[in-house]
Amino acid sequence: MMRDEGFGAFYKGLSAGLLRQATYTTARLGSFRILTNKAIAANDGKPLPLYQKALCGLTAGAIGACVGSPADLALIRMQADATLPAAQRRHYKNAFHALYRITGDEGVLALWKGAGPTVVRAMALNMGMLASYDQAVEFFKDTMGLTEATTVVGASAVSGFFAAACSLPFDYVKTQIQKMQPDASGKYAYSGSLDCFVKTFKAGGPFKFYTGFPVYCVRIAPHVMMTWIFLNQIQKFEKSIGL
Repeated sequence: MMRDEGFGAFYKGLSAGLLRQATYTTARLGSFRILTNKAIAANDGKPLPLYQKALCGLTAGAIGACVGSPADLALIRMQADATLPAAQRRHYKNAFHALYRITGDEGVLALWKGAGPTVVRAMALNMGMLASYDQAVEFFKDTMGLTEATTVVGASAVSGFFAAACSLPFDYVKTQIQKMQPDASGKYAYSGSLDCFVKTFKAGGPFKFYTGFPVYCVRIAPHVMMTWIFLNQIQKFEKSIGL
């Protein structure tokens, strides 16, 4: 990539990635805290069992994915553009140009193309990420007696691993659906998410869905860790100023 396209190729789709984080991440983290706070209040202030945390994570993931799906579609297409034949490339200039073109060429509802697998993938990722983080915090802090800083870093690492492990199969299907192009006769390779799952499973077995897991984990885990670390600092700042 560096040789053929230059350093800027590593940041292809950056505007879409930033827009996705501004919509998807804020929606899922905000809704997760609202849901868990309500659940704790309904539980008389007691810590939530793991299955309730998982349910809150699933719901928060679905909400965030619905909000962030258009930006996610733009990101996938911008990153995949260079891999397509020249005649099939879309040449989006930035995220907003991509959204404008998709709306104009394919209709408003096309912004949610692949939203089904996107939502399922987000639910799996957030179940792994959010539930495991809270559970790990309780274990490191209450059981092992670690300091706050060590607890946050350790729990963030655990959260990052489980987020990657839970979401990669769904991410694989989602990406295949979003980047597919019609053939010469106008037919698509997959009729939907289930069709993609079945054909992939038949072709390569269950481990096919974990193709590239080390790279995916390296991409997801540090992002998850930084999200939790920064969120922890923001929450401490809010408490310090009385919010």
